[in-house]
Amino acid sequence: MDDEQILQQIEQLVDEERELRDQAKSELADEKRARLESLEIALDQCWDLLRQRRALREFGENPEGAHTRDATTVERYEQ
Repeated sequence: MDDEQILQQIEQLVDEERELRDQAKSELADEKRARLESLEIALDQCWDLLRQRRALREFGENPEGAHTRDATTVERYEQ
């Protein structure tokens, strides 16, 4: 996946996240709440992957060496 594809995925996830957050103004069904949590994790993973690719490129390495980290790892990062 290249940077542009990652950014497109981020945009799609953010759009869906916004939609669910708008619905959260009223009570959010358990299914939608679970999807929102899933979206937040997927967004963290995408941003992490993009940062890895940019860092590798900055230091003359191949950005294809970046990989998606598991949810547990990216959820422990400080915001």
